Amino acid sequence: MEHTRRIYNPVQKDHVTFLKTADETNGEYTLVEVELAPKGGVGLHYHKTYSEKFDCLEGDLKVQLGKTVYTLNPGESATASPNVNHRFFNQSDKVCRFRVELRPASKGFERSLQIGYGLARDGETKKNGFPKDKYALAWLFDISESNLPGWMSLFEGILRRQAKAAVKRATDKLLLEKYVKF
Repeated sequence: MEHTRRIYNPVQKDHVTFLKTADETNGEYTLVEVELAPKGGVGLHYHKTYSEKFDCLEGDLKVQLGKTVYTLNPGESATASPNVNHRFFNQSDKVCRFRVELRPASKGFERSLQIGYGLARDGETKKNGFPKDKYALAWLFDISESNLPGWMSLFEGILRRQAKAAVKRATDKLLLEKYVKF
């Protein structure tokens, strides 16, 4: 693995290593390896344009698909198809290591990770890991093609408008230039 493609989030205490990018697979898939900190994870969301396959390599990975929570042990996997509410988390006190494969690839997802982790390194995020700048948050949400389930979807209109404002303000160009390295 190339260490230049390994990023760290000091707020969430997670590492992500990019194994295959959209450019390297001609858009077929994105493949990352995640070292998820104890008690770490992401909230419930879904994607309309790509699936996410989670392959547990080390530790116990919890993956929620719809209303069902699965515990993945090394060698086990679960897939969140498009439009399926999902999240992943680590309830243990040990690091959990797993791979995530997006099909088709998502350059926006790849960029959102690099930017989000870069903002965390620079002290530009809140304690929950979200960017302090509401326009940066909205734009990252948009490019990662994330969607909020249920009643939380009421906030999506606001986020999409703020993402457009981020582009008008050239926030997108600044973030891409500063943080996207591959």
